[in-house]
Amino acid sequence: MNVTIVDYQSGNISSVINSFTEVTKGKGKVNLEVASDIKKIKSSDKIVLPGQGSFKSCLDSLNSISGLVETLKEFAITNKKPLLGICVGLQMFADVGYEEAETKGLGWISGKVSKIDNQKGKFKLPHIGWNEIEIQKESKIFKDIKNKSHMYFVHSYEFIPEDKSVISATTNYSSKIVCSVERDNLFGTQFHPEKSDKIGLKIIDNFLKL
Repeated sequence: MNVTIVDYQSGNISSVINSFTEVTKGKGKVNLEVASDIKKIKSSDKIVLPGQGSFKSCLDSLNSISGLVETLKEFAITNKKPLLGICVGLQMFADVGYEEAETKGLGWISGKVSKIDNQKGKFKLPHIGWNEIEIQKESKIFKDIKNKSHMYFVHSYEFIPEDKSVISATTNYSSKIVCSVERDNLFGTQFHPEKSDKIGLKIIDNFLKL
C-alpha cells in the first residue's frame, strides 16, 4: 500500500511525518512517501493532506504547484480513494474561507471557513490545547475511540459545512465547533491526531486500515 503525505511547503509537517512513520513501523506492506510529485500522488492508495498557517496561504501554496489541485481532485473526488485532511487540510475541503482574505477553497464539501466567535474576548484565539470531542456518528476513523476523548487543537477558524450529515465529531469552545468530517472516502480532522498521543495514533492507524 502506497501512502503519500502531500508536502506543498505549507509549514512544518515533521510531526505528521513522524506520527505516520511510527504507526507504519514494522508494517512492511506500507510504503510511506512525502511528496508533491504528481506521478507519486496518482499511484498512491491513500493521501494525507496536512495544513499549517492560514487558509489563504495554504491554498496559495497548493495552487502554486502545477497540476496538484487537479490531481488531488481526481484522486479524491473522481476515483474516490481515501484522503485525510488535517487542520487547514480539512478546512480546504470548503467552498470558501475568510482568513486574511476571501479565498476559494477546493469545493469538495460545500461550506465555509469562518473565524471562531470568541464572544468578545471571553475565549482566547487561537484555540490551543486539549479539548474533549463529541462523536456525532459512526465513523471509520473513530473505530475503538471512546466518545469524549481529548484531542489537541491549534486554530482560530472553523469549518461550517452546509450538509450537517458529514459531521462526525464536534468540540465545545465558545460554541459547538465541527472538529471532524466524513463523507464516503473523504476524512478530515480539525484537531491534530499526530499531536494527540496514543488516541491520535489510533485514528491514524484506523485511516491506514481503510
